[in-house]
Amino acid sequence: MRMRWLLPNPIKTLPNFNNIRSISFQSFVPHSLSFSSRSSFRIRIQMAAIHHHSEAGLAKRFWIKFNRESIFALFTPFVISLASGNLKTDSFRHYIAQDVHFLRSFAKAYELAEECADDDDDKLGLSQLRKEVLEELKLHDSLVKEWGLDLAKEHGISSATVKYTDFLLATASGKIEGLKSSGKLATPFEKTKIAAYTLGAMSPCMRLYAYLGEKIKKLPVSNESTHPYSKWIDNYSSDGFQASALQTEDLLDKLSISLTGEELDVIEKLYYQAMKLEIDFFTAQPLFQPTIVPLTKGHHPEKDHLMIFSDFDLTCTVVDSSAILAEIAIVTAPKSDNQSEDQTARMLSSDLRNTWGFLSKQYTEEYEQCIESIMPADRLEVFDYKGLSKALEQLSKFENSANNRVVESGVLKGINIEDIKRAGERLILQDGCTDFFKKVVKNENLNANVHVLSYCWCGDLIRSVFSSADLNEMDIHANEFCYEGSVSTGDIVKKVESPIDKVQAFHNILKSRNNDKKKLTIYIGDSVGDLLCLLEADVGIVVGSSSSLRTIGTQFGVSFVPLFSGLVKKQKEYNEGSSSHWKGLSGILYTVSSWAEVHAFVLGC
Repeated sequence: MRMRWLLPNPIKTLPNFNNIRSISFQSFVPHSLSFSSRSSFRIRIQMAAIHHHSEAGLAKRFWIKFNRESIFALFTPFVISLASGNLKTDSFRHYIAQDVHFLRSFAKAYELAEECADDDDDKLGLSQLRKEVLEELKLHDSLVKEWGLDLAKEHGISSATVKYTDFLLATASGKIEGLKSSGKLATPFEKTKIAAYTLGAMSPCMRLYAYLGEKIKKLPVSNESTHPYSKWIDNYSSDGFQASALQTEDLLDKLSISLTGEELDVIEKLYYQAMKLEIDFFTAQPLFQPTIVPLTKGHHPEKDHLMIFSDFDLTCTVVDSSAILAEIAIVTAPKSDNQSEDQTARMLSSDLRNTWGFLSKQYTEEYEQCIESIMPADRLEVFDYKGLSKALEQLSKFENSANNRVVESGVLKGINIEDIKRAGERLILQDGCTDFFKKVVKNENLNANVHVLSYCWCGDLIRSVFSSADLNEMDIHANEFCYEGSVSTGDIVKKVESPIDKVQAFHNILKSRNNDKKKLTIYIGDSVGDLLCLLEADVGIVVGSSSSLRTIGTQFGVSFVPLFSGLVKKQKEYNEGSSSHWKGLSGILYTVSSWAEVHAFVLGC
């Protein structure tokens, strides 16, 4: 059982709940306390909400909104291999040859945008940016000479490169698909619009390269004196290039001030299209070596079986299910003692809220005491799975007792199953979660399945969430409400209450799939309750930033590695002759900040 701070508006809309007029999740916040000692719990803000932040400029809002695409570019096999320093020279030569075409189109686009701008400062800024592109071309020339390349003879322009350069130059010429006045540049103001549209197609590329350079530069491997692509990394991570990217974005913001909502929508579409074309560009680069990404690249459905396991609360959702179920109970509870004879006897709403608040506070205090008691005195230098398992047995006993208190309190009594299902239909999931699972279970050629292992008290809630997203193929392993007719009795059929229960369910599922196919297991979770499963899976991925998970894991010798840097390191090792195989109980867990990273790693673009 995991009680956590309840965030406002975790359900999209609430007008159709049976017996519910309104639910004020905000009013519940002061009464609920952390159900998992997450005193420092922070939830990632939805990208759509950030998009409307008034202080952010247009370019920054678009970059945040399309963060998923930047991550997909970062996790492409080409970028991972380049960052590792083991990208084959032939691949880099091909990339440089294609990038020369890119840069030439960039220089031309800046020139056309300068012609369209009617402000002297804007013209000067665009002229400076064009000169910087020409300087960048000189860097490419030095790389070409360094490797003795003859670009004209060795490399023609690829289709992925043509698609972007044609798109950019068409935009800079005013030929924009779907634009009513496309090609008509009768007035200076209309020309200025074209300059804005052009920068809308250029700024995401500038920001993306600055992002890639900065990310790679932070890796230890990039600072090795033997890294063959250090000039490339230094260029795109430099203050000068970062400033150029920012200047392009600032000009986009300035040129867009006077545009209408419809015209801003055009820029957004151009921005997104440019991002997609950039991903296609990186994906299209030929590789003359084996790579470790995407994970399913070497997957053979006829002989391999991909098994994905995931936690539910705050791994998939943005709010904990225990708080949702308690709030439904509170809102639907009677407000006075005047209950009809055919109604199940229930606690009054005010009494129920007070009881829930007391249970939450008690849980938090005792949970923190339990965590403190199972910690080893000193941090272990060597991963100790056996010691961790023994410690979590104590936590499991505590979780069992906490669930018993909830059942005995009667707070879950009298909830209508239809209210639960409707809440599930409207529950907000983490951005990218649904899309990832759909790509897995809807791909008949993948030979993969997904199992959700959850402490949630009510499996019906989880099933409703995924059913509403057309994900009925998901296997749900959770506790279940007991019902009389369609109303909960307050009892729970206890199946998955603790870390020990979760890892046992994990083992049972693997045993049930005991066939001749080679299994690759991935576990995605966010809390202490997921630790054993995360470590036993071939690949354990930690979503979010649970302090208690990291503290306990670290004390028992677990290493937490950001996924991108972990993949770069593994790619480097793989190219140097070590195995690319993933294996459980290594003591290494990979951390991500979003489902986009999971998607890019496992499935690719």
